[in-house]
Amino acid sequence: MSEKFNPAPHDKHAEDVKTALAEDRKTKKELDKGLRDTFPASDPVSATQPAPSKEDARKS
Repeated sequence: MSEKFNPAPHDKHAEDVKTALAEDRKTKKELDKGLRDTFPASDPVSATQPAPSKEDARKS
């Protein structure tokens, strides 16, 4: 008899769960540290740098 049919074979492009969780913990830790360092502030902390705006290009 042939091998049993697997309707959901392993996805070789899927992220490793342990790696993804570690990255999530690292990002949360960085955001929490940034929040503690700036508290009390009116603007929330951002873990990403925004793209340059048209106004930024004019200043350069």
